[in-house]
Amino acid sequence: SGPLKDTDFFVQEEGGPRILHQFTLEPPAVSFRMSGEKAGIIDIEPKAGILYINGSLDWETKQVHKLQVESLDERRNVVKGPYTVTIYVEDINDNPPEFDQTKYFGVVRQNSRPGKPFMYVHATDCDDPTTPHAQLSYSILHHFPNPYEEMLFQIDSETGAISPSKTGSYYLDPQKQDTFTLVVSVKDMAGTTTNAFTSSVDVIIIVRQSLWKAPPTIHIRENSTQAHPVNISKVQSNEPDAIYDIFEKEKLPRLPFSISKDGYIYVTEPLDREEKDTYTFFVVSKDKTGELVDKPLQIHIIVEDINDNPPVCQQDLTIIEVQENEIGGSNIGTVFATDMDKEDTLNSRLQFKIQSQEPEVPTKNLFYIQQDTGNLHLSGLSLNKRVSAKYSLKVLVSDPAFQTVCDVEVHVIDINDQIPIFEKSDYNNVTVAENTPVGTVILEIQATDGDEPATGSSFIVYQVKEGDPNNTLIIETDPETNRGFVKINKALDFETMPVYNLVINATNPEPLVPSVQYNSSSLTMFKVFVTNVDEPPVFLKPVYKTEVSEDIPVNTLVMTVEAYDPEGDSVRVSKIILKEVKGKYAQYLASGKIHFLQKSYLLVEDVHVICILLNSTDNVAQKSKASLILQLRDVNDNRPQLAMDYPAFFCYPVSGGERTLIQATDADEQFFYSKFTFSLADEMNTRNNWEISKFNATHAYLSPRHGNFEEKEYNVPIILNDNGHPPLENKVNLKVSICQCSSENSCF
Repeated sequence: SGPLKDTDFFVQEEGGPRILHQFTLEPPAVSFRMSGEKAGIIDIEPKAGILYINGSLDWETKQVHKLQVESLDERRNVVKGPYTVTIYVEDINDNPPEFDQTKYFGVVRQNSRPGKPFMYVHATDCDDPTTPHAQLSYSILHHFPNPYEEMLFQIDSETGAISPSKTGSYYLDPQKQDTFTLVVSVKDMAGTTTNAFTSSVDVIIIVRQSLWKAPPTIHIRENSTQAHPVNISKVQSNEPDAIYDIFEKEKLPRLPFSISKDGYIYVTEPLDREEKDTYTFFVVSKDKTGELVDKPLQIHIIVEDINDNPPVCQQDLTIIEVQENEIGGSNIGTVFATDMDKEDTLNSRLQFKIQSQEPEVPTKNLFYIQQDTGNLHLSGLSLNKRVSAKYSLKVLVSDPAFQTVCDVEVHVIDINDQIPIFEKSDYNNVTVAENTPVGTVILEIQATDGDEPATGSSFIVYQVKEGDPNNTLIIETDPETNRGFVKINKALDFETMPVYNLVINATNPEPLVPSVQYNSSSLTMFKVFVTNVDEPPVFLKPVYKTEVSEDIPVNTLVMTVEAYDPEGDSVRVSKIILKEVKGKYAQYLASGKIHFLQKSYLLVEDVHVICILLNSTDNVAQKSKASLILQLRDVNDNRPQLAMDYPAFFCYPVSGGERTLIQATDADEQFFYSKFTFSLADEMNTRNNWEISKFNATHAYLSPRHGNFEEKEYNVPIILNDNGHPPLENKVNLKVSICQCSSENSCF
């Protein structure tokens, strides 16, 4: 209760009759009066001032009731007021959601992008939209049929947007299943409570084939005269707002194709099949963010040929040689021509025809050409060089649109019907010393041939037919005179072959006609007598090589060499010359054995070249020479030493942490790399004062172990081991100064 004033009341709907408030009277007021939106159930008791509702309010019918209340005196005059009383009706969840259709129908394309909506369902709730009573949540209750473990469709719980799931995007196929029924549920209270109202509806989905398909292979005629660009095909995405683009599969200077925003593919310029006969590129579809909507489509273009290339003669002048005895009908050659148009089409089909023949003797139709092959034949008569040595032909080569004339010359060549004839059948004897140089001409021979000069029928080839099994001699022909020059091809040897009884034949490189054969007129003979020459002795090897260890004893057998005299005389050593080495290192004995004679200093030279001279005992002027290469193998016989380019020192006073680098070296040959071990000798408290640590294979660090050193020079005994075979050790004293240092950390 309370005095009369402007008052607001909040009342839940559907609550039934109730008292809201009691206004108190203030004299001289004796009663109340109310007017306004009473809705037939809102009123006030005049005397008591009780504001009441005689029924139930309905939020869906009216959410706010505006009333005016005033107090009256006994004469019904207004004392106070009117005051505004506002009753706000509060909603309760008393309305279930309802779909705006009793059944929904939608269409989805095969291979549609997952998550991209293709339809919506919509429901409404009459409750207060500002409260959870009207907040709706969508879900899929059932899926008929459901052939996979995962659903093929999904729904946005807030918007009701239905889209393919990832599984659906992959598996939806109208050939397998073209219709699906979804049972879609909607709940109010945002679907979060168990007492929410629920409704459901059937959604019928038709699956149709994807619009996004690569067109079949596109054929474009080359050198088109149409105005470009020219539309050649079209693609269409399953999503209507997709953006199309082209990217190349091949790296080309330019791609003569484009695509419009509507998916129309254009060729932007005339194509030339002879330049490129096929093109392949990809078309992609993207959304506004640049993300791919569909898988790229491969577009294949074939450029169709038109007859735009004339025949081309393969040679400016085709020369064909024909022997004068060729029989009629013989294939004497081929006229070759090419066409750049597409192979194996009528555009590149070539036909041949003889247009003219010069001279037309003894008749004008001496030749014919096969129309489709270009093979040239003799018509019937054999050619005669005495009538004409050359014929000029004009051959017309044509395709369905163009013609070209090819020039052909037919040369009539003499037949080989004459054999070479020697001017002498016997050239008697030739005497040659066995040391005559290779390449020397020892005899000239001559044969003649009656065939046409400067042809294969008249050129003469000389060969040794008998008497030279090792090809010691060769015969070269002067191409202008056909004169033969007998030359030494290999060194002569009196001891092996003192006499050659030679039979020489003369032939032509061109075969003889069947009716003619070579006979004795094409043969000649002569003898070659080889005279003996006293030759120097010969070593079996020009160079002898051996390897010995550097520590071999004196008089060790190093090598045995062998030599002989071609005439059978005995040989002896006359001198041993040592090259590039001072002193005498080896001794050659009469038996051919070389002994080690003197200890060498191998640190200077590890390869020694010894020159050995031999004499024939019968002729001391005949000498031979051979080299012995003595490779000396190193032995680990040198102890390691310290190699210090600078004195070791530490600055006084020693503070700790200092170290100096020391290095070891070895005079022996080092294979691959040196590897030394450093250690301290166990004497004079060395190990108490110093420590040594490895740095690498040739260096180590020396460090003081404490700081209690005097300012003086110390001797540090270090043991070095070269880890050789056998290993050698050496104890060395390293002088280390403890000294006052300058600012540059160097000893004063």
